Parts: sequence; C-alpha cells; structure tokens
Amino acid sequence: MTSSEFLVNEERAETGVENDASDEDEIAVEPDSDNNSGTIIRISDVLEYLFCPRFTYYMYCLDIPQHEEKRFKVVKGREVHETRKLTNRDYVRKKLNCTRKESEVFIASKQHHIKGIVDEVLFLEDGTAAPLEYKFAEYKDKIFKTYKFQLVLQALLIRENYNIEVNRAYLCFTRSNSLVKEMEISTTDFKKAEKIIEEILDIIEKGLYPKTSRSSRKCVDCCYRNICV
Repeated sequence: MTSSEFLVNEERAETGVENDASDEDEIAVEPDSDNNSGTIIRISDVLEYLFCPRFTYYMYCLDIPQHEEKRFKVVKGREVHETRKLTNRDYVRKKLNCTRKESEVFIASKQHHIKGIVDEVLFLEDGTAAPLEYKFAEYKDKIFKTYKFQLVLQALLIRENYNIEVNRAYLCFTRSNSLVKEMEISTTDFKKAEKIIEEILDIIEKGLYPKTSRSSRKCVDCCYRNICV
C-alpha cells in the first residue's frame, strides 16, 4: 500500500463514520410533513457523501448496507466514544475558557434537514458556543474535509437550536495525547454545508446517480467497489 492509499484509508476510517449511526437514531431518512423536502438526514450521511457521493446512492437509493462494523478503526472509534470519560476533559475545557458544557447532545433541524449527536457543546467566556468532537485518531498536520464539515454541521445545529453565535469548533485527537485543535467557522463554511445537504437530498429524493469521487485511490478500500461502475 502506498502512503497516499494509507492516508485515504485513515480518512475513511477516522471520519465521523466511526460514530455508531444508531446513536443518531435508527432511521436515517424520515418523513416530516412540516418541511419542504420531507427528509431529514444524519451528519454521518454527509460525511459518507464527502468521501464519495455514490455512498449516498448505494445506501439510500439501492438500500445496500456497508457492514462497516467489521473495520478495526471504525470499531475502535466507537469504543472511544464510550471510554472518553477516562480522559481529563475538565482540564481541556479550562484551557478553552469554557464556562459550562453539555455532553452527548442529540440535536436536529427541520429547517436544514439534518440531525446528529454532538460530543460536547461548549459555552465560552466570550458569549459564543462551540462543538467539541473526540476522534480516535492521530493529528497529522491537517484536518480532513470530513472532520471540518462534521464540525460545521454541528455548529449549524447549535447556532439554530441555542440561538447563539458559533464561530469556532474543536477537535480532540485521542491518539495524539488528547491534542486539541481549534478550527474557525465562517459564514462561507455554513453556506457550503447547506449546499452539500441540498445535493444529498437531491440524490435521495430523485434517485440521481452521482459522479464518483475524484480520487480513484479511495476505491481501493471501498465496500461498493465490486458494483460501482
């Protein structure tokens, strides 16, 4: 395996896919007569789409499961969400000037057609709030696009449901001695996230067959590689 292929596999295993989808509700797509599209998706659905748009098509148009539970890093990623109470989280929050927090927050938006669980919602001294996400991963001098938009979507949900400004987010890399990295969130980031949601809804509701990922390296470890054309 080349170094580039290894990095792709690391991204695939260490994105929000590590979160057990059942934590976000057993129903990935649910009808809702109060919103225009009638569909609410999970944050984890967005992460799959960002890795490759065809994941959305195979999972929700053809109803073909991934069986991701067999992957070591996915399993370990789920375990870390159960064991992170063992880390010194109070020390982490103090460094971030956090005045209070809420943990394991299920949060949803009919307006934006998205739902998910936030590891921690931090309320900061400057009057803003921020999501904090734990990753069973090492920090490798970059933040994957999937990491970024997981946090942006969480920030979008926090901003709407708590009616509070959210302009940053935090990632805690548990395999790098719980290193915490701050990420700024801009208005442009929110708009991009909303556009991605719209693209996913189009695939699900219209049965559109999307183009594959631009990187063929991602196909090497893909569970749909034998049926994807």
